[in-house]
This record gives sequence, C-alpha cells and structure tokens, in this order.
Amino acid sequence: MIDMYKVSQRILLHEGLRLRPYFCTKGKQTIGVGRCLDTNPLSKAEERVVGDWHHGITKCAAMYLLRNDIKRIYRELSKELDFFKDLDGERQYALIDMAFNLGVNGLLKFKKMLQHMAAGNYIRASEECLNSQYAAEVGTRAVRVANTIKDGEFRL
Repeated sequence: MIDMYKVSQRILLHEGLRLRPYFCTKGKQTIGVGRCLDTNPLSKAEERVVGDWHHGITKCAAMYLLRNDIKRIYRELSKELDFFKDLDGERQYALIDMAFNLGVNGLLKFKKMLQHMAAGNYIRASEECLNSQYAAEVGTRAVRVANTIKDGEFRL
C-alpha cells in the first residue's frame, strides 16, 4: 500500500481544503478536500463520522473522507489496471491523483498513457499526460503528475 500521509498531503496541495459545501468548477456539490458529493455521496459510516455536513465539517472529518477516497481509488485502480500494483509508489500516486481529479473512468480514457506505463515507457506516458485536455485544465498539477510518472519522483 502507498504512503497514505504523503498521498493525502499531495492531493490536499492540489485540491485545497474547504470545510463548507461549495460548487466546484463543474457545478457539482463538493466539500473537504475535493469530495464531490454528487458523484461520490457519503456512505452511512461516513455520515456518522462527519455529521451534518450541510453546515460544514471539521478538518479531521475532511481528512477522513480524503483517506477513504484514496483507499477506494487504490482498490478500483488495482482492479482495473493489471499493472497498477507493480508500479512503484510514486507512479501509483500519480495515477491516484489523476483518478481523484478525473474519476477512475476518466483516467481510464488515457489509453495511450496507460499502455506506455504498463510497458514501462514512462517518458512517453508523461508526454501523453501532458498532451491532453486534462493538462490544459489543471496546469501545474498535470506538470507535477507527468514529471512523477516520468521520473518516479514527486517535486513541487
């Protein structure tokens, strides 16, 4: 398993933290560290921990939701990509970050990038990441993720 603390801090850097519900740039209701409630509603267990999110949540609750999201994405990517568990932790992080932003189904549309990653051609995978609408939309985040794919090292 990946280093949960490192991954959560990096996603927090990219997503930010908002303790009151808001609408993201795509008009979806969101809270905490980019938790889209429209596409990923709270489970019953999460509702018990978070409480009445309509009036805001604590930072602890936001980080709890983030950890749950990371674990869910890790499980989904392990199931969908037969090479995922063979990647080093940094490249796993890069795919988790992309899936966090795009959704797992959105990440799976990066067929060429994923084929290059499966083959260990990280330079071409990085180029495919940067040659996308995703990169145009998220800018620096995509550059960080692409460099992590290419070098196997996260840098600010």
